Amino acid sequence: MVTGGPAVPDRTGTLRLRGRTFAGHRYAVMGVINRTPDSFYDRGATYALDAALASADHAVAAGVDIIDVGGVKAGYGSYVGVDEEIRRTVPFVRELRDRHPEVVISVDTWRAEVGRACAEAGADMINDTWAGADPDLARVAAEYGTGLVCSHSGGLAPRTDPHRVRYDDVVADVVAGVCALAERAISLGVRPDRVMIDPTHDFGKNTYHSLELTRRLRELADTGLPVLVAVSNKDFVGETLGAGLTERGDGTLATLVVSAREGARVFRVHDVVAARTALDVVAAVG
Repeated sequence: MVTGGPAVPDRTGTLRLRGRTFAGHRYAVMGVINRTPDSFYDRGATYALDAALASADHAVAAGVDIIDVGGVKAGYGSYVGVDEEIRRTVPFVRELRDRHPEVVISVDTWRAEVGRACAEAGADMINDTWAGADPDLARVAAEYGTGLVCSHSGGLAPRTDPHRVRYDDVVADVVAGVCALAERAISLGVRPDRVMIDPTHDFGKNTYHSLELTRRLRELADTGLPVLVAVSNKDFVGETLGAGLTERGDGTLATLVVSAREGARVFRVHDVVAARTALDVVAAVG
């Protein structure tokens, strides 16, 4: 147990979703599907339902374990209301559930109403990247028996960027924050083996903070909770390498490998093929 974080059940990092168990060196690849016209990476390439389903089919063929669908761009952009977010996500979740009954489906949302609608459509997991901004989201996960990702955003409201953010110790702050959210979720009835923690690189953090989190990721893994990392093509990779948005693939893979060796369990990525290959090599090395 990490000193300074709230107590959570004694765990071994095992994750169970949709009848599957991820433990030991079984790494889970989470493929990103953005049902948005303005996503930072693909600029709306999977906004249309047919395009999103085709991308999901490709990801499943490539060995993806989890498909994470989001209906709202994480950063600044046009306002998206609850009804519109549901329109973008629920039909996709429902169709994906029918097409690929074995794949774990995650929905990236901070809103309880959206989480509920997606769970009713067949989602297995709620990826709350905004650190419990809606306190009822954990209750939805408990009610529907879904997984829940507990994240850290440095106190920022959804869809806001950090500005001159400072921490005495960013890793200690992250550990305390995500463990508190995990403890609350479990107390509300979310199954302990369906709770994950995400240090949430770049959310409420600058490049130095994101690199420090990667360097010391073992401290999160030592909580006994499965760790998810979402570093794919992020700004801290680009700023570190002086690389543009389309030039961050190699840096992303290097960060995934380091994260796996430091104890991460789930990896949210845009390039499923490359990530699956890299993580399979890490697993083979053991």
